[in-house]
Amino acid sequence: MGKKISVAKIKEYSKELEARVPKEYRHEVYRKGIHLSSLWIPALIYFSNTIIATCVFLLALIGEIFLEYGNYKKWKWARILFMLPFMAVLRNSERQHKRFNLTGGVYILASSLICTLLFSPVIAAIALTVMLISDTLAALVGKAIGQRKIYRNKTLEGTVAFFVSALLIMMLFNPLFTFTYVSVIACFAAVFMELFEHWFELDDNFSIPLVIGIILTVIV
Repeated sequence: MGKKISVAKIKEYSKELEARVPKEYRHEVYRKGIHLSSLWIPALIYFSNTIIATCVFLLALIGEIFLEYGNYKKWKWARILFMLPFMAVLRNSERQHKRFNLTGGVYILASSLICTLLFSPVIAAIALTVMLISDTLAALVGKAIGQRKIYRNKTLEGTVAFFVSALLIMMLFNPLFTFTYVSVIACFAAVFMELFEHWFELDDNFSIPLVIGIILTVIV
């Protein structure tokens, strides 16, 4: 029989790991973990029907905006519901109360709703999956091993991680949506939107899936 691992050993290992991993990176991992939890969205789009998905996203979007507005107005119930699970992952601009700032969650739900209405289920699912997974990998890889800055806080390593993962996602959907040069163009466009997000003044949670969806729909 193997040696039993004591609780004390586990705690010791956890503390050692915590000491080795910078706080900023742990914060980003937690933040992107919540980001990845939204993968239920493309699954719902593909496996349900448009009416159900539209109703779910519309209600969720209205609820999220109302909750965030309540947090901005410092309504007690809203602050409890909003700040407890998300305080650790909010950006500085999202924590400020000088003006009403929408978080990434609103943009994810808004893009999900629009993608559901404008594109076929498989294209909407592809577009949102790329946004959720590739954006996550770009951030984590960029912060972990990023050395070459190419624009603002974007690194070459993170950008490559985004592009390669986006291509792989497109390939995995190949039986449902044929992988062609159009898929590659969509990946390049998504990288461009992620890299130069500041130019367009659009949250990349919103712009990336819409750009991918438009390209995969129009260029056939």
